[in-house]
Amino acid sequence: MTVSGTQQTDKLILALDVGTLSVRASAYDFAGNALAFADEPIALNQLSSSKIEQDPLEIRTAVHQVMQQVLTEPIVQQRGIACAGLASQRSSIVAWNRTTGEPLTPVFSWQDRRAAEYLLPLASKGVAIKKKSGLFLSPHYGASKLRWMLDNCPELERPLQNKQLIFGPLAAYVIANLVEGQPSIVDHVNASRTQLMDLQKHQWSSELLHEFGIARELLPDCQPTQSYFGNIRGTKIPLTAVNGDQNAAIHGPGKLDDGTLIVNVGTGAFVLLSTGVQLMYHPSLLASIANSSDAHVTYLLEGTVNGAGAAIKWAADQWGGSDLSAHLEQWLNEVKTPPVFINTIGGLGSPFWRSEQNPYFLDNGSGDTTLPEKAVAIVESILFLIAINLEAMSNTGQSVKRIRITGGLSALDGLCQRLANLTQRVVLRPEVKQATSQGIAWLAANLTQGWNDLRDGSHVDYFLPKDGRSLKARYRQFCSELGWR
Repeated sequence: MTVSGTQQTDKLILALDVGTLSVRASAYDFAGNALAFADEPIALNQLSSSKIEQDPLEIRTAVHQVMQQVLTEPIVQQRGIACAGLASQRSSIVAWNRTTGEPLTPVFSWQDRRAAEYLLPLASKGVAIKKKSGLFLSPHYGASKLRWMLDNCPELERPLQNKQLIFGPLAAYVIANLVEGQPSIVDHVNASRTQLMDLQKHQWSSELLHEFGIARELLPDCQPTQSYFGNIRGTKIPLTAVNGDQNAAIHGPGKLDDGTLIVNVGTGAFVLLSTGVQLMYHPSLLASIANSSDAHVTYLLEGTVNGAGAAIKWAADQWGGSDLSAHLEQWLNEVKTPPVFINTIGGLGSPFWRSEQNPYFLDNGSGDTTLPEKAVAIVESILFLIAINLEAMSNTGQSVKRIRITGGLSALDGLCQRLANLTQRVVLRPEVKQATSQGIAWLAANLTQGWNDLRDGSHVDYFLPKDGRSLKARYRQFCSELGWR
């Protein structure tokens, strides 16, 4: 569905972003300027180290609250909404009643790992499963959690017998409760993070469904990320794009550039490199869809760092420094030789794929380590894991000329400069305050150029590589400890 014409582009684009810790709504004009914004925090309930849940009713309420706040803004009332887009945290799953839309289980967060043991019998089939799905066997993805639900949630038995049970990505639940007619549909990207979708055919894989013991009729239908999902209830606003949050974020500044490594640093850090219309496999990286439409599909190589903002939160919890984040910029300027922190917060993501969570500092022989030194060491550990993923991507023959960084931690100049020094690439930080929201707005409007090509006075910060010998020495220690080359 294409949004075109002067009359339409005088209107605004509604962007909904269902994140891990908050739900946001924004209204953008067709030059990428945010003219209205609302957000609502949502709770993340850690029941144990492996069981992490969210309340689907709280999420549904938050979506409607922030949307209504934006839709009632005077400028939005005056100009109207042309179209809407929805971005959602990926790999989080939930079960709901297909007739009423009411949730039947909590949301099992993307961080939830309760179904890890379900993957052990599939270990010998891991290579075949990755070739089909693009993903390594991991309890973070949806498939094992969906199977766990069927086996361990007695509240699903009656709706299953009555053919009222449907489950799958959180995005599908949000769509069912957002648009007219309560459709059972989901986009290609969020579907793919269940580990049940064939990445080439863009439909549920009968082989993967069989391996995980999940019936096709329990899942929503798949459709392109840029397509018509229905009209938002009580309005004439068409929902024209749905995507995963990280995949939407890479479109924040607009069109993807060749040779640009995209790094989005939030709770986790995601390292993404476009491979265009070519689906490329790497033994230690993920393959995923950047975007899809009826006309074409574009793909990514993807790396995952579990402990980014989550590592900063871990440090604050460990050392009682609730305002630790507020001091990071100053400490990054002052601390020149921090220790090396082995960051296994949330388990090691790509290219290691290890589940152990035993973070520790290497002994640097200097005695007691101060809080600022520890904090900077943790920031550097995030950069080290990003750099390892960059190396892995470069080994495919893909050229990485520059790095574009977004996300909450990218606001730290010291982090961006260290990344430039470590990788010896220019780091660009575009003026994108909410990359996910802006990206899903760009996709919903079906624009073909970058916001920056449209906006007057758009701003990009550049961090040029400087000497980083001390930093690289610590990076080599880090790599050696993890067994990376």
